[in-house]
Amino acid sequence: MSDNKRELPGGEIPVRTWYQTNLGQQLAASELALVEAQLPNLFGYHLLQLGAVGHESLLRGSRIRHQLVIESDYSFRKDDIGLYAKPHQLPIATDSIDALLLPHTLEFSEDPHQVLREVERVLIPEGHVLILGFNPLSFWGLRKLFGFSHRERLWRGKYVSMVRIKDWLSLLGFDAVECRYSFYRPPIQWAGLLGKLAFLESVGRRLWPILGGVYLVVAKKRVTTFTPIRAKWRTPHLVGVRVRTAESQTRNS
Repeated sequence: MSDNKRELPGGEIPVRTWYQTNLGQQLAASELALVEAQLPNLFGYHLLQLGAVGHESLLRGSRIRHQLVIESDYSFRKDDIGLYAKPHQLPIATDSIDALLLPHTLEFSEDPHQVLREVERVLIPEGHVLILGFNPLSFWGLRKLFGFSHRERLWRGKYVSMVRIKDWLSLLGFDAVECRYSFYRPPIQWAGLLGKLAFLESVGRRLWPILGGVYLVVAKKRVTTFTPIRAKWRTPHLVGVRVRTAESQTRNS
């Protein structure tokens, strides 16, 4: 089995292997559409993708010329991977990245909060972070809850709701500027049935938009500003005192 089609120790199937299935390819196409709808709106000099998952690079639709994909799995060799590093310890200078994409990076991280702290550190003021995540309040969350296909690592991630992601980002000084859900079909591998349920995409977006299987959050890093404190000049008060004192001296004389 090749490097990108191997099982982890204990027989666990990697997420990138799952993405090569029929369902995985359908989901990848849906997620790519989410990301490519946002990338043209982002500008700057440096664009970073933190984690390859099953997508390899999702950055091709961006106008930013310098693009880099960082992967933490050193055994995963692909031409799109530009750097191997841990997501919670990035060898990236502070305030140096204009935009950063996390494709399901938080779900499979041992310390998602530290990953977000690193994201905040490397992004420039007003830089953007894009986060793809699995929605626990969906068919996908239900399947994970019931524990089906436990050998597939996809179902062993820590799914976090969009609301909680936005709360985490707010605490770190980010403002959510765009939130989108996608993929309203249940996670089934039968290609025929999956095709017949394609109508759920349009119906879901209209009737139950927050129940999509995946979501994308785009947030902007706030600019920290310092408000100068003006000196409270006491000249008018002192002048008044002098005037009153002069008047009192006149009356006394």
